[in-house]
Amino acid sequence: MSFVDLAVVQQRVTVGIPLPFDVYDADETLLLARGHVLETDDQLDQLLQRGARVGLADAAPTAATVQAARPEELPGLLRSAMALACETLGKAPTEGYEAVVDAVAEPLMAIVEADPDLAIFQIIRQEGNYLTQYGVTHSIHCAFTAFLVATRFGWSEADVRRAFNSALTMNVSMLELQGQLAIQGFPMTAAQRALIDSHPRRSSLMLEAVGISDLDWLAAVRQHHDTEPCIDSSTTVNELASLLRSADTYTAKLSPRRNREALSADVAARLMFAANRGDPATAALVKEFGLYPPGCHVRLTCGETGIVVRRGELAHIPWVAVTNDAHGRPLPEPIRRNTAQPDYKVAAVVSSGPARMRFSAETLQRVAWAPSTH
Repeated sequence: MSFVDLAVVQQRVTVGIPLPFDVYDADETLLLARGHVLETDDQLDQLLQRGARVGLADAAPTAATVQAARPEELPGLLRSAMALACETLGKAPTEGYEAVVDAVAEPLMAIVEADPDLAIFQIIRQEGNYLTQYGVTHSIHCAFTAFLVATRFGWSEADVRRAFNSALTMNVSMLELQGQLAIQGFPMTAAQRALIDSHPRRSSLMLEAVGISDLDWLAAVRQHHDTEPCIDSSTTVNELASLLRSADTYTAKLSPRRNREALSADVAARLMFAANRGDPATAALVKEFGLYPPGCHVRLTCGETGIVVRRGELAHIPWVAVTNDAHGRPLPEPIRRNTAQPDYKVAAVVSSGPARMRFSAETLQRVAWAPSTH
């Protein structure tokens, strides 16, 4: 049985309400059975302090849970869904893998559908244990991106799901290598380069070997690094492979490595346009994210700095949670700004610096959904 820290799903625990799952001690012995009622906040705090854990299967949210959740609950549900994905997809695939992928994809797709800005925020901000789990988290970010662009294209529900699942699995043959490359402090070796070059074909073969039978899914994974359409493939496959390639490239540019910082979203967008002129997937991707996507740190014309929390009606007018005043002093609580107003226009993208960890995703989510007074 796999476990996740109770802190990851803390938002699902309410004092005075029966526990929705069993709670285990740090050594994985049962502490409290499902249905037990915590009577005080102190009891919950004590569980968190002692490192209490929850079974991963119980911790994972369902699509129904996501759809019924309040906006401020979604960041916690996203963490739970990503923890399940990292635990599940980080293992070697076995027979019946399609059902596993579908189970992982269900809550993740529900979250990106419920709040696309939160999904983009996750892609841009990339915090926590990101580098050590780079392979799976990068796949999730690619899947979010593929979902958003496929939806913008107006693809059918089945094709959007195929795009999501293809992105989750296109790098299945080199997840461990991706994690290693993210943290290693020396250049890629010739052997590592050979594994990267061969991974689309190897991933497709692995998926087929464990029961994936969708030929378009397999072909798109096999071709997602090809720069020219395959004459032997359908238009659907070529479009899907192109989308996977664009999502893979763009999200990789936004990802930090041990030996380099992540590119800012505006720089990544310019590089994508320059390298892929006329490519519909690239154009749609950049339009979907906007010039200042959620998670991006910006300075306003008034001198304030903050974090973009929602996209606006136009690419250059997002909603920003201001974290520092015009003199650089940190605010006790973030303030929402509408950058469509002249005093609060975005002046520039800035480095996140120490502001990156000052406010939780839940706090920023509350600001993002708060009624606007500015």
